[in-house]
Amino acid sequence: MLKIGDIEMKNQVVLAPMAGVCNPAFRLIAKEFGTGLVCAEMVSDKAIVHGNKRTREMLFVDEREKPLSLQIFGGDRESLVEAAKVVDQETNADIIDINMGCPVPKVTKCDAGARWLLEPNKIYEMVSAVVDAVNKPVTVKMRIGWDSEHIYVVENAKAVERAGGKAVSVHGRTREQLYTGHADWSYIKQVKESVSIPVIGNGDVVTPEDARRMLDETGCDGVMIGRGALGNPWMLYRTIQYLETGELLPDPAAEEKIRVAILHMDRLVALKGEAVAVREMRKHLAWYLKGLKGSARVKDMVMEETRRDEMVKILENFVAELDNPAILVS
Repeated sequence: MLKIGDIEMKNQVVLAPMAGVCNPAFRLIAKEFGTGLVCAEMVSDKAIVHGNKRTREMLFVDEREKPLSLQIFGGDRESLVEAAKVVDQETNADIIDINMGCPVPKVTKCDAGARWLLEPNKIYEMVSAVVDAVNKPVTVKMRIGWDSEHIYVVENAKAVERAGGKAVSVHGRTREQLYTGHADWSYIKQVKESVSIPVIGNGDVVTPEDARRMLDETGCDGVMIGRGALGNPWMLYRTIQYLETGELLPDPAAEEKIRVAILHMDRLVALKGEAVAVREMRKHLAWYLKGLKGSARVKDMVMEETRRDEMVKILENFVAELDNPAILVS
């Protein structure tokens, strides 16, 4: 099983820390679907240090989500260490993760996220400073490199290990690729062969079979699932079952998908209030509805809706109208 520091997971499946997605509402669903470790969306170190109210709310961890990894990002050593101390002392997260993979310019311009991939020495300095300041295990999520000309993933992973990091997650794309092209798993294999800490593979795992193949091809200790779980937490459960038993469970029926989508929305409402939750839920519902017969018309209606009860009515009517409610998600 996957073990990070003294935190032991019940399986090898990890939910990736996706911005705008991995709040407690979705993380709890992922946990209920059996996920070994869930990761919270990244939070700015400076926002944590400045005590921003919304940011502090993002640090909330429901006991039912544990074990949970809380991810921080930043480019300044002092504020990163102070933010890590807040997570260490004032939250019940189990693991502190440092983001070294975010490719978006507003993050990399602050010398944070994927910007670190160009400097193994900075990685060592930053990670060791955080490790020295906290009690919780520290991990790092990184990409393989800045671009195809600057791939230092092995050196970077070694720097994390040398600094006292307890695990590293590797997304098999460069910053330049963003989310396009293919993830190169060969670099995940190289990292696994170069360090003794656990390595979690990430990138292009969209089916349970992909997860099995990644484990077999790279030797990694865990599989991180991101976009494959959007509107499809069943992917997490099906992957766990497939890795444990070799059995490929069927995709969910339409009623089941809509039932969980409504549960997701209601948890978001409890978390953020109806107005914000319903607006946020629109993108999630587009993912939940993906692949269901006749869903294009419903997606248009969903995108206009502002009230929870009306949203539920639209979804329930859609399921009732389906000729074949067992249409599968692609």
